Amino acid sequence: MQVWTVANQKGGVGKTTTSVALGGLAAERGSRVLLLDMDPHGSMSCYFRQNPDALTLSCFNLFQERKQLSPEAVRRLILPTAYQNLSLLPAATALATLERRAIGQDGMGLVVAKALSQVHDDFDIVIIDTPPLLGVLMINALAACQRLIIPVQTEFLALKGLERMVHTLEMMGRSRNNSVNYTILPTLFDRRTQASVVSLRSIRNDFGERVWPGRISVDTKFRDASKAGLPPHLFAPDSRGVNGYRSLLKWLSSESPLPQGVSVAGGAGA
Repeated sequence: MQVWTVANQKGGVGKTTTSVALGGLAAERGSRVLLLDMDPHGSMSCYFRQNPDALTLSCFNLFQERKQLSPEAVRRLILPTAYQNLSLLPAATALATLERRAIGQDGMGLVVAKALSQVHDDFDIVIIDTPPLLGVLMINALAACQRLIIPVQTEFLALKGLERMVHTLEMMGRSRNNSVNYTILPTLFDRRTQASVVSLRSIRNDFGERVWPGRISVDTKFRDASKAGLPPHLFAPDSRGVNGYRSLLKWLSSESPLPQGVSVAGGAGA
């Protein structure tokens, strides 16, 4: 089982869209996919028509029951979706209280890693969506993953958020003597604006091989897919955004890695 975490300390950069798009495409190719929503706002849960304010079984239960986690305890929290091979472990708004609850509690940073180990053979890929805040939820998501995907909007303010995120990863790596394998994902790219073009160039110049060689363009189909409650590849299979995520999935899966600097479908020319 591979665990991918999608995180950034800045909001509005495409974390949930990235999680759902990659998860849907991976499920389409036959992988057993679990989407894990760790954001108290529950955007990914809402995407699949779950209400974070009303759920009694959710990701929050992992923390409540952390000392008695078993395969059965974790499985009862996982919901099927309407789509083959795609499951959801939803969020609840109660997750917002964990920072206060975690004070003085041992083992709160490894709850998700331990929970996923209980269902290791049930899934091929787990994709974790996180809140835009460094705290116990993001620390859990980082501790559980083999790969971190950092979506970053190609605009100036998002670059500052990226710098903070990378600085956080460096500090965590030094304290644990174990660096996180991360990929920076340029999102919301608009070739019509100079700001977007310059920002993308800055990302590549500053972070080099850490940056995915492609980019995800602005695509209104993502918003429409969310409104319809459909994974983007089912709503608009040939849209430039979906083609971009399809190429990203191949790259992440090492099925068809691209050399640095090569553009892909869904990029500036799409």
